[in-house]
Amino acid sequence: MIYTITFNPSLDYIMRVKEFEEGETNRSYQEEMYPGGKGFNVSTILSRLSLPTTALGFIAGFTGKEIESQLKQRGFQCDLCQLDQGISRINVKMKSQKETEINGSGPAIPQDKLAELYQKLAQLKPGDSLVLAGSIPSSLPNTIYEDIMKKFEGQDIRIVVDATNDLLKKVLPYHPFLIKPNHRELEELFDTQIDSEESLVYYAKQLQQQGAMNVLVSLGKDGALLVSEDQHVYYCAGAKGKLLNSVGSGDSMVAGFLAGYLKHHDYSEALKLGSACGGATAFSEDLAQADLINEVYQQLQVKKHS
Repeated sequence: MIYTITFNPSLDYIMRVKEFEEGETNRSYQEEMYPGGKGFNVSTILSRLSLPTTALGFIAGFTGKEIESQLKQRGFQCDLCQLDQGISRINVKMKSQKETEINGSGPAIPQDKLAELYQKLAQLKPGDSLVLAGSIPSSLPNTIYEDIMKKFEGQDIRIVVDATNDLLKKVLPYHPFLIKPNHRELEELFDTQIDSEESLVYYAKQLQQQGAMNVLVSLGKDGALLVSEDQHVYYCAGAKGKLLNSVGSGDSMVAGFLAGYLKHHDYSEALKLGSACGGATAFSEDLAQADLINEVYQQLQVKKHS
Protein backbone atom coordinates (compact mmCIF):
# COMPACT_ATOMS: atom_id res chain seq x y z
CA MET A 1 0.00 0.00 0.00
CA ILE A 2 1.13 3.54 -0.75
CA TYR A 3 0.11 6.12 1.84
CA THR A 4 0.18 9.87 1.31
CA ILE A 5 -0.20 12.65 3.86
CA THR A 6 -1.70 16.06 3.14
CA PHE A 7 -1.28 18.17 6.27
CA ASN A 8 -3.07 21.30 5.06
CA PRO A 9 -5.52 20.40 2.27
CA SER A 10 -7.66 22.92 0.47
CA LEU A 11 -10.71 23.27 -1.67
CA ASP A 12 -9.35 25.01 -4.76
CA TYR A 13 -11.88 27.39 -6.31
CA ILE A 14 -10.83 28.25 -9.85
CA MET A 15 -12.50 31.29 -11.44
CA ARG A 16 -11.92 32.27 -15.05
CA VAL A 17 -12.36 35.93 -15.95
CA LYS A 18 -11.96 37.28 -19.49
CA GLU A 19 -10.56 40.73 -18.71
CA PHE A 20 -9.84 41.22 -15.02
CA GLU A 21 -10.03 44.84 -13.82
CA GLU A 22 -8.57 45.65 -10.44
CA GLY A 23 -10.93 47.60 -8.16
CA GLU A 24 -14.01 46.76 -10.28
CA THR A 25 -16.74 44.12 -10.08
CA ASN A 26 -15.59 41.23 -12.26
CA ARG A 27 -17.73 38.30 -13.36
CA SER A 28 -16.37 34.86 -14.08
CA TYR A 29 -17.44 32.90 -17.15
CA GLN A 30 -16.42 29.54 -15.69
CA GLU A 31 -15.82 28.08 -12.22
CA GLU A 32 -14.35 24.79 -11.06
CA MET A 33 -13.72 23.33 -7.63
CA TYR A 34 -11.16 20.65 -6.80
CA PRO A 35 -9.58 19.19 -3.68
CA GLY A 36 -6.07 20.60 -3.39
CA GLY A 37 -2.99 19.16 -1.72
CA LYS A 38 0.23 17.53 -2.91
CA GLY A 39 -0.49 14.22 -1.18
CA PHE A 40 -3.98 14.08 -2.69
CA ASN A 41 -2.49 14.73 -6.12
CA VAL A 42 -0.04 11.86 -5.70
CA SER A 43 -2.81 9.48 -4.59
CA THR A 44 -4.97 10.51 -7.53
CA ILE A 45 -2.31 9.69 -10.11
CA LEU A 46 -1.39 6.44 -8.33
CA SER A 47 -5.03 5.40 -8.44
CA ARG A 48 -5.24 6.19 -12.17
CA LEU A 49 -2.20 3.96 -12.64
CA SER A 50 -4.09 1.18 -10.79
CA LEU A 51 -1.92 1.16 -7.68
CA PRO A 52 -3.51 0.86 -4.22
CA THR A 53 -3.25 4.08 -2.25
CA THR A 54 -4.66 5.59 0.94
CA ALA A 55 -4.79 9.34 1.53
CA LEU A 56 -4.17 10.54 5.08
CA GLY A 57 -4.47 14.08 6.38
CA PHE A 58 -6.70 16.54 8.20
CA ILE A 59 -10.05 18.01 7.16
CA ALA A 60 -12.53 20.32 8.91
CA GLY A 61 -16.01 21.73 8.42
CA PHE A 62 -18.18 21.82 5.32
CA THR A 63 -15.21 22.38 3.03
CA GLY A 64 -13.54 19.31 4.50
CA LYS A 65 -16.62 17.22 3.77
CA GLU A 66 -16.56 18.39 0.14
CA ILE A 67 -12.85 17.57 -0.13
CA GLU A 68 -13.46 14.04 1.18
CA SER A 69 -16.49 13.54 -1.07
CA GLN A 70 -14.59 14.52 -4.21
CA LEU A 71 -11.59 12.38 -3.27
CA LYS A 72 -13.76 9.30 -2.79
CA GLN A 73 -15.23 9.87 -6.25
CA ARG A 74 -11.70 9.45 -7.60
CA GLY A 75 -11.79 5.86 -6.42
CA PHE A 76 -9.14 5.56 -3.74
CA GLN A 77 -9.28 5.08 0.00
CA CYS A 78 -9.32 8.07 2.36
CA ASP A 79 -8.58 7.81 6.07
CA LEU A 80 -8.67 11.45 7.09
CA CYS A 81 -8.67 12.98 10.57
CA GLN A 82 -11.80 15.10 11.09
CA LEU A 83 -11.06 18.25 13.10
CA ASP A 84 -13.73 19.54 15.50
CA GLN A 85 -13.02 23.24 14.95
CA GLY A 86 -12.54 25.46 11.90
CA ILE A 87 -12.86 24.69 8.21
CA SER A 88 -10.46 23.38 5.62
CA ARG A 89 -9.07 26.32 3.70
CA ILE A 90 -10.38 27.60 0.39
CA ASN A 91 -7.74 28.65 -2.14
CA VAL A 92 -9.05 31.04 -4.80
CA LYS A 93 -7.26 30.89 -8.14
CA MET A 94 -8.32 33.60 -10.56
CA LYS A 95 -7.28 33.01 -14.16
CA SER A 96 -7.38 35.91 -16.59
CA GLN A 97 -4.60 37.75 -18.45
CA LYS A 98 -2.49 36.67 -15.47
CA GLU A 99 -3.12 34.07 -12.80
CA THR A 100 -3.68 35.35 -9.26
CA GLU A 101 -4.02 33.19 -6.16
CA ILE A 102 -5.31 33.87 -2.66
CA ASN A 103 -4.59 30.92 -0.38
CA GLY A 104 -6.25 30.39 2.98
CA SER A 105 -4.26 29.54 6.11
CA GLY A 106 -6.24 26.48 7.21
CA PRO A 107 -7.48 25.29 10.63
CA ALA A 108 -5.37 24.69 13.73
CA ILE A 109 -4.51 21.04 14.36
CA PRO A 110 -4.64 20.12 18.07
CA GLN A 111 -2.36 17.55 19.71
CA ASP A 112 -5.07 14.90 20.05
CA LYS A 113 -5.65 14.96 16.29
CA LEU A 114 -1.93 14.70 15.59
CA ALA A 115 -1.91 11.67 17.89
CA GLU A 116 -4.78 10.25 15.82
CA LEU A 117 -2.67 10.60 12.68
CA TYR A 118 0.18 8.72 14.34
CA GLN A 119 -2.27 5.94 15.22
CA LYS A 120 -3.21 5.66 11.55
CA LEU A 121 0.46 5.58 10.56
CA ALA A 122 1.01 2.68 12.95
CA GLN A 123 -0.87 0.43 10.50
CA LEU A 124 1.92 0.66 7.89
CA LYS A 125 3.65 -2.66 7.23
CA PRO A 126 7.13 -3.55 5.93
CA GLY A 127 7.23 -2.96 2.18
CA ASP A 128 4.66 -0.13 2.30
CA SER A 129 5.45 3.33 0.92
CA LEU A 130 4.74 6.74 2.44
CA VAL A 131 4.76 10.07 0.60
CA LEU A 132 5.37 13.25 2.62
CA ALA A 133 4.71 16.28 0.46
CA GLY A 134 3.97 19.94 0.85
CA SER A 135 4.08 22.59 3.54
CA ILE A 136 3.39 22.17 7.25
CA PRO A 137 0.65 24.21 8.99
CA SER A 138 1.90 26.62 11.65
CA SER A 139 -0.02 24.70 14.34
CA LEU A 140 2.17 21.61 13.82
CA PRO A 141 5.82 21.29 14.83
CA ASN A 142 8.16 22.11 11.96
CA THR A 143 9.94 18.85 12.74
CA ILE A 144 6.92 16.74 11.79
CA TYR A 145 8.59 15.16 8.74
CA GLU A 146 11.65 14.21 10.80
CA ASP A 147 9.48 12.94 13.64
CA ILE A 148 7.56 10.65 11.31
CA MET A 149 10.70 9.35 9.64
CA LYS A 150 12.31 8.61 13.01
CA LYS A 151 9.36 6.39 13.91
CA PHE A 152 9.89 4.30 10.77
CA GLU A 153 13.66 3.89 11.00
CA GLY A 154 14.61 0.26 10.34
CA GLN A 155 11.03 -0.80 9.49
CA ASP A 156 11.44 -1.23 5.70
CA ILE A 157 9.04 1.62 4.90
CA ARG A 158 9.88 3.37 1.63
CA ILE A 159 9.53 7.13 2.28
CA VAL A 160 9.33 9.78 -0.44
CA VAL A 161 9.79 13.43 0.53
CA ASP A 162 8.78 16.28 -1.76
CA ALA A 163 9.69 19.39 0.20
CA THR A 164 12.00 22.39 -0.04
CA ASN A 165 14.77 24.20 1.83
CA ASP A 166 15.24 23.37 5.53
CA LEU A 167 12.26 21.00 5.56
CA LEU A 168 14.09 18.85 3.02
CA LYS A 169 17.57 19.25 4.50
CA LYS A 170 16.45 18.04 7.92
CA VAL A 171 15.11 14.69 6.65
CA LEU A 172 18.20 13.67 4.68
CA PRO A 173 19.90 11.91 7.63
CA TYR A 174 16.90 9.54 7.74
CA HIS A 175 17.60 8.31 4.20
CA PRO A 176 14.43 9.04 2.21
CA PHE A 177 13.96 6.68 -0.71
CA LEU A 178 13.31 9.61 -3.06
CA ILE A 179 13.52 13.39 -3.00
CA LYS A 180 12.47 15.59 -5.93
CA PRO A 181 13.86 19.12 -5.98
CA ASN A 182 13.36 21.09 -9.16
CA HIS A 183 16.21 23.03 -10.79
CA ARG A 184 15.49 26.26 -8.89
CA GLU A 185 15.06 24.46 -5.56
CA LEU A 186 18.38 22.67 -6.05
CA GLU A 187 20.05 26.04 -6.58
CA GLU A 188 18.42 27.40 -3.42
CA LEU A 189 19.55 24.40 -1.37
CA PHE A 190 23.19 25.13 -2.20
CA ASP A 191 22.92 28.90 -2.71
CA THR A 192 24.48 28.67 -6.16
CA GLN A 193 23.71 28.94 -9.85
CA ILE A 194 23.52 25.66 -11.76
CA ASP A 195 23.91 26.02 -15.52
CA SER A 196 25.12 22.63 -16.77
CA GLU A 197 24.19 18.98 -16.55
CA GLU A 198 27.51 18.28 -14.83
CA SER A 199 26.59 20.75 -12.08
CA LEU A 200 23.12 19.23 -11.73
CA VAL A 201 24.65 15.79 -11.24
CA TYR A 202 27.28 17.12 -8.82
CA TYR A 203 24.75 18.78 -6.52
CA ALA A 204 22.30 15.87 -6.75
CA LYS A 205 25.13 13.61 -5.58
CA GLN A 206 25.80 16.03 -2.73
CA LEU A 207 22.24 15.38 -1.55
CA GLN A 208 22.92 11.66 -1.77
CA GLN A 209 26.01 12.07 0.38
CA GLN A 210 23.81 13.82 2.94
CA GLY A 211 21.48 10.80 3.04
CA ALA A 212 19.00 10.71 0.14
CA MET A 213 18.88 7.39 -1.71
CA ASN A 214 17.54 8.66 -5.05
CA VAL A 215 17.52 12.27 -6.24
CA LEU A 216 15.09 13.20 -9.01
CA VAL A 217 15.59 16.72 -10.38
CA SER A 218 12.67 18.04 -12.42
CA LEU A 219 13.69 20.47 -15.16
CA GLY A 220 10.31 21.64 -16.45
CA LYS A 221 10.08 21.57 -20.24
CA ASP A 222 13.68 20.31 -20.36
CA GLY A 223 12.74 17.00 -18.75
CA ALA A 224 14.19 15.35 -15.66
CA LEU A 225 17.44 13.93 -14.37
CA LEU A 226 17.83 11.08 -11.89
CA VAL A 227 20.83 10.10 -9.81
CA SER A 228 19.90 6.66 -8.52
CA GLU A 229 21.04 4.89 -5.37
CA ASP A 230 23.37 2.66 -7.44
CA GLN A 231 25.14 5.86 -8.64
CA HIS A 232 23.84 5.72 -12.21
CA VAL A 233 22.66 8.91 -13.90
CA TYR A 234 19.56 8.87 -16.10
CA TYR A 235 18.07 11.65 -18.22
CA CYS A 236 14.64 11.91 -19.84
CA ALA A 237 13.91 14.79 -22.22
CA GLY A 238 10.69 16.71 -21.77
CA ALA A 239 7.53 15.54 -23.51
CA LYS A 240 6.12 17.55 -26.40
CA GLY A 241 2.72 19.14 -25.95
CA LYS A 242 0.80 22.32 -25.16
CA LEU A 243 1.21 23.57 -21.61
CA LEU A 244 -2.23 24.00 -20.04
CA ASN A 245 -1.55 23.60 -16.35
CA SER A 246 1.52 23.74 -14.12
CA VAL A 247 -0.28 22.77 -10.91
CA GLY A 248 0.28 19.17 -9.86
CA SER A 249 2.88 18.32 -12.49
CA GLY A 250 5.60 17.71 -9.91
CA ASP A 251 3.25 15.65 -7.75
CA SER A 252 2.31 13.60 -10.81
CA MET A 253 6.00 12.97 -11.51
CA VAL A 254 6.50 11.69 -7.95
CA ALA A 255 3.51 9.35 -8.30
CA GLY A 256 4.64 8.06 -11.69
CA PHE A 257 8.20 7.47 -10.50
CA LEU A 258 7.01 5.50 -7.49
CA ALA A 259 4.54 3.52 -9.60
CA GLY A 260 7.19 2.72 -12.21
CA TYR A 261 9.64 1.57 -9.58
CA LEU A 262 7.14 -0.58 -7.70
CA LYS A 263 5.91 -2.23 -10.90
CA HIS A 264 9.31 -2.90 -12.49
CA HIS A 265 12.04 -2.26 -9.85
CA ASP A 266 13.91 -0.46 -12.59
CA TYR A 267 15.06 3.16 -12.29
CA SER A 268 14.97 3.84 -16.01
CA GLU A 269 11.34 2.75 -16.12
CA ALA A 270 10.56 4.75 -12.98
CA LEU A 271 11.98 7.92 -14.56
CA LYS A 272 10.11 7.32 -17.81
CA LEU A 273 6.72 6.81 -16.16
CA GLY A 274 7.34 9.71 -13.77
CA SER A 275 8.17 11.99 -16.69
CA ALA A 276 5.09 10.79 -18.57
CA CYS A 277 2.81 11.55 -15.62
CA GLY A 278 4.33 14.98 -15.06
CA GLY A 279 4.07 15.86 -18.74
CA ALA A 280 0.53 14.54 -19.10
CA THR A 281 -0.68 16.67 -16.19
CA ALA A 282 1.04 19.73 -17.67
CA PHE A 283 -0.91 19.08 -20.89
CA SER A 284 -4.26 18.71 -19.04
CA GLU A 285 -6.65 21.15 -17.40
CA ASP A 286 -6.47 19.06 -14.22
CA LEU A 287 -4.50 16.00 -13.10
CA ALA A 288 -3.78 13.66 -16.00
CA GLN A 289 -5.95 10.72 -16.96
CA ALA A 290 -4.45 7.29 -17.69
CA ASP A 291 -4.97 7.43 -21.47
CA LEU A 292 -2.99 10.66 -21.85
CA ILE A 293 -0.27 9.36 -19.52
CA ASN A 294 0.11 6.34 -21.79
CA GLU A 295 0.18 8.54 -24.88
CA VAL A 296 2.95 10.74 -23.47
CA TYR A 297 4.83 7.67 -22.21
CA GLN A 298 5.11 6.34 -25.77
CA GLN A 299 7.05 9.42 -26.95
CA LEU A 300 9.64 9.39 -24.17
CA GLN A 301 13.09 7.83 -24.10
CA VAL A 302 15.44 7.55 -21.13
CA LYS A 303 19.19 7.76 -21.61
CA LYS A 304 21.63 6.27 -19.12
CA HIS A 305 24.63 8.58 -18.85
CA SER A 306 26.76 6.58 -16.45
